[in-house]
Amino acid sequence: VARLDGKPIGCGGLKTIAPGVGEIKRMWVDGAARGMGVARRLLEALEERAAGLGLATVRLDTNRALGEAQAFYRKAGYAEIARYNDNPYADF
Repeated sequence: VARLDGKPIGCGGLKTIAPGVGEIKRMWVDGAARGMGVARRLLEALEERAAGLGLATVRLDTNRALGEAQAFYRKAGYAEIARYNDNPYADF
């Protein structure tokens, strides 16, 4: 959870989905906190945690309506892969 003045402004989760493979889940930043680098810091923290758990690969999914998220993940180095889960809202 990311906080500003003690109030939550963002979150994200990490889970292991296979040996050596993790999934980043539920990344979100409050609209009022966007543009402050919160998402970047959250993603970096989740990636560091994944590495600390021995996860060599990290995956995530997003919906086609979330263009900002798609651009953010691409800029962070993520690339589109074949579907890896059964999330009906995962377009990318």
